[in-house]
Amino acid sequence: MKASERRQAILEALCERRSDKVENLAFEFQVNRTTIMRDILELSLSHPIYTQSGRHGGGIYVADGYYLGKQYLSEEQRNVIESLIPTVGDDQRKVLLSIVSKFGRPSNKK
Repeated sequence: MKASERRQAILEALCERRSDKVENLAFEFQVNRTTIMRDILELSLSHPIYTQSGRHGGGIYVADGYYLGKQYLSEEQRNVIESLIPTVGDDQRKVLLSIVSKFGRPSNKK
C-alpha cells in the first residue's frame, strides 16, 4: 500500500470512528508508530485532525462536525456571507448564521 493510499484509509477510518489510538492504527495498517504519526501530521495539514496526549484520553481525533466528503464554504464565500450578516434583518441573520454554521469548515482544534 502506498503512503497516499494508507493516509486516505486512515482518514476514512478516523472519520468513521471519530478517534483512535496510534498503536491501533499502526497495527491495523502494519506500519510502525512513527509512520502513523507522520501520516497524521500530513493529514492534519488539510483536515481537522488533531492529537491529544494523555494516559487514557490520548489519541487521534477528528473535529466535531467534520465528515469526509462533506462540502464546505470556501474562505471567500464565508467572508461574503459574514459581511452581509450586519446588513440584514433578524430572520435573514438567523438564516445566514445557520448557513455559516452548517457549511463553514471546522477549525483544527477541538
